[in-house]
Amino acid sequence: MTKEIRTILPPEERVGYAVIGLGELTTEELLPAFRLSGRSRLAAIVSGDRDEALQKARQHGLSDADVYSYEQFEELRGREDVQAVFIVLPNSLHREYAERAARIGKHVLCEKPLSDTPENAEAMVRACREAGVRLMTAYRIQYTPHHQLARELIERGELGRVKLINSVNTQVEANDGQWRLKRELAGGGSLPDVGLYCLNTARFLTGEEPYEVFAYTHSTPGDPRFKEVEESVSFILRFPSGIIANCLTSYGAAQHRALTVYGEDANLSLDPAFTYTNLRVVQASPEAATEHLVREVDQFALELDHFSMCVQEDLTPYTPGEEGLQDQRILAALYQSAEQGRPVQLERLEGRDLFRGTPPVQPDRQRS
Repeated sequence: MTKEIRTILPPEERVGYAVIGLGELTTEELLPAFRLSGRSRLAAIVSGDRDEALQKARQHGLSDADVYSYEQFEELRGREDVQAVFIVLPNSLHREYAERAARIGKHVLCEKPLSDTPENAEAMVRACREAGVRLMTAYRIQYTPHHQLARELIERGELGRVKLINSVNTQVEANDGQWRLKRELAGGGSLPDVGLYCLNTARFLTGEEPYEVFAYTHSTPGDPRFKEVEESVSFILRFPSGIIANCLTSYGAAQHRALTVYGEDANLSLDPAFTYTNLRVVQASPEAATEHLVREVDQFALELDHFSMCVQEDLTPYTPGEEGLQDQRILAALYQSAEQGRPVQLERLEGRDLFRGTPPVQPDRQRS
């Protein structure tokens, strides 16, 4: 991966974004990330709650005229200072807003998962391609210095030949009324939400595509949170090189976010692996263990600036819509496996990084 100091542009030269949706992720992570970015600028907010949107707009240097309702979305067509949108809505709404954005000529950065079904994800890819706009899946993990380093260590053979990956991402969802527990809005439970990190990171670290999957699901009987979506999933991915990834995810177990790669000569652990901050990379052999000290950079600013670079320089994003679509296909196969109680075969795809585009520019990783 290219490593250099990140580009810092004057505000007027940055890509302007309209952020769609004012949930916790937007307010707590994305809006502050614009202040830390070098190529990206918050230009508008689209929300169904005008009072909250006005408050957030004023807090982040926007005017009341920069706030739009969902019904007013198409008015962004005339905003030349808005080149892109960032969709941060329930999964089942991603397709609608990607297609609406494409029709008015705006590039699309979309929160993961790309959509709620492979069919809707494919429609998003097609709509953006036909409109000539960029589509990127917001897989922040593929842009962090810690995960980039982990991938480089694997590629350089620091672990020897990789044999196994073990990945866990669990958390407790306490509110049975929130949209992530509604199948119509989310498309599934823990698997497409926190479990997707296990799936996508295994694909990223290996550079490969699984050709067979096997999954079990479980929901606690009588628990009102899991009337519509699954609570826990255990799943296995088999890759062409022989690597086997074992993954665990749950909405009912205390938070744990860790990943270990097992090689012939050494192991590599990220613990935590999927949090926004305080990531750790530890390489261990039978003789010794070494922690790689990596300087943290805001993960959301990194993915924003990568997409902005692609918009400005007419490049394919590292995690384009096709990358998100591939995960949707694998998620569908995992659900099929769990339902049928057997392994499910996928198309066997040889080669590396088949769905990825331009590698991201990485900041200096040296911790001061």
